[in-house]
Amino acid sequence: MHAITIPEPGGPEALVWAEVPDPVPGEGEVLVEVAAAAVNRADVLQRQGFYDPPPGASPYPGLECSGRITALGPAVSGWAVGDEVCALLAGGGYAEQVAVPVGQLLPLPDGVDLVTAAGLPEVACTVWSNVFMVAHLRPGETLLVHGGSSGIGTMAIQLGKAVGARVAVTAGSADKLARCAELGADILIDYREQDFVEEIRRATDGAGADVILDIVGAKYLDRNVKALAVNGRLAVIGMQGGAKGELNLATLLGKRGAVTATSLRARPLGEKAAIVAAVREHVWPLIAGGRVRAVVDQEVPLAEAAEAHRLLDTGTHVGKILLRASAPARG
Repeated sequence: MHAITIPEPGGPEALVWAEVPDPVPGEGEVLVEVAAAAVNRADVLQRQGFYDPPPGASPYPGLECSGRITALGPAVSGWAVGDEVCALLAGGGYAEQVAVPVGQLLPLPDGVDLVTAAGLPEVACTVWSNVFMVAHLRPGETLLVHGGSSGIGTMAIQLGKAVGARVAVTAGSADKLARCAELGADILIDYREQDFVEEIRRATDGAGADVILDIVGAKYLDRNVKALAVNGRLAVIGMQGGAKGELNLATLLGKRGAVTATSLRARPLGEKAAIVAAVREHVWPLIAGGRVRAVVDQEVPLAEAAEAHRLLDTGTHVGKILLRASAPARG
């Protein structure tokens, strides 16, 4: 088969379409013929040499895909050759085939085509696990989402609104904020022109945000704590603004706040399976009912992943950029 390889870390040109050995599904795995994969920031970090795959994972980038099952490994039940699926991966999505643990498989949601489904697993699992399973967002609370126009952000807006929360977002342009508003965001903050701490306080009559989903990291740590409501929960899932920040414990104690930091890729299989099962139970019906959807900005041929990374690096996209197989069949 062919896959996107990274012979040497670097810019988008480091991504090379090459012939590689076919994967073989192990015990509890299936082989999926990839129809499409989605581009994530973690793929960029891997390309740059900063985020190696976990031990035993595929060396190729790609943390989510969609496609059809073509073979079953030993001890697999509940799935059949020919099933159309999407999947959460530890790597290997940028390829013609990938072996997937059965606990990380999801059926296509009703009404979603095979290619578009590639943009769902990573964002749905990330948002549901952090905002709901860890931070326990409840109806009537205020959720602040940094990077509201990103793939993660567009999913967080929709899920927050679906459970009855008030959603605030930060983004870097009026156009991006307008797209967030179309998805249901209530409070729109241009981080280039406005102080999100002041804006969230103003919008909540001084109370602050009950839950903050943060992709920035160190640069926003102190301000995020200031923006929290009493008993607020800050979920850090990225480090685009650095890895080391200063935390004012007095402020955090005064708010009886909580700070959590999680990643998804390196979690044990059992933890991933539990998250995937929760997403299937809670998120898939919302997608099937039309209340939540994948937001796709562009589709690029899989062999041209370098171009997709160039597009991602510009920061002008809204939602997901997909890599489609050369001749995808739409369900």
